[in-house]
Formats: sequence, structure tokens, C-alpha cells
Amino acid sequence: MSEIKNFKRKAFYYETDGMRIAHHSNYIRWFEEARIWWLEEIGFGYDKMEAEGVMIPVLSVGCKYHSPVRFNDTFRVCLMITEFNGLKFKVVYKLYNDTTGKLSAEGESMHCFVSSDMRPLRTKNSHTEIYKIFKDAVGRKDWYEDE
Repeated sequence: MSEIKNFKRKAFYYETDGMRIAHHSNYIRWFEEARIWWLEEIGFGYDKMEAEGVMIPVLSVGCKYHSPVRFNDTFRVCLMITEFNGLKFKVVYKLYNDTTGKLSAEGESMHCFVSSDMRPLRTKNSHTEIYKIFKDAVGRKDWYEDE
């Protein structure tokens, strides 16, 4: 896999409240945006995955908030796959506010691989390319470390 930089963008006005602070629910959305971006970067985006009849629903998600992101702040999401057994995987996230230089949030999400009819998929046997990509990604800190 080639070197991947972190997912970056600005906080939009519609994502903020009357104090121009990003609503807490947006952090979960930003984690998802980073995860979708990451899948594209590793060469197995949702379009390709779904064309092969594979989906990856969320089983659980959590977030710990440290410092706010405000309207127009630039932030980046760093992520790492920490667990993978061929059926399920866990992603951990760090969201840094590049405008303030502070860690704004940390989170995690758990996913599983399922077929289009929502049956569990053991990728080691059914989708070897996906299995190899995720197996090789476990513990790669180059997407997770602070730049």
C-alpha cells in the first residue's frame, strides 16, 4: 500500500450551532467520511465493494470529545484498523483541529462484512482481495500518527 495522508476538510456552517461550534453528532459523520475516504485510498471503495456484493454495516460507534471544532476550522481525521478477523473489524480515530492545534475527539467503530442479503461474509474464503487489504492494514500507524 502506498503512503496515505489524513482525511482533511473544514467545518461547514450548517454543522454548527448558535455558538458556531460543531454539533457533537458531526464527529461520528466525520469519522465515517474518513473511513469512506480511506477505503478509496486503499483501492477498495464502497462502489467496488458493493459491486462485489459486499457491505460493511456499523455494529457500534463511540466518541470522546476533548476540544471543540468551530465553523471554518480545518481539521483532519487520522484512523487505524486495530482488529480484523476476516468477518469483523475495528477502526479507531483521532480528530485534530488544525486551526487550534488541539486533539478535538477520539473514537472507534466496529463493523462486519455482509452480503447484499445481510448474511455474514468470512472474507478469507469469499473475498480474498478484501481479506488481504484489511489484514495488511491492521496496526498501520502511518494513517493514525499525528503529522
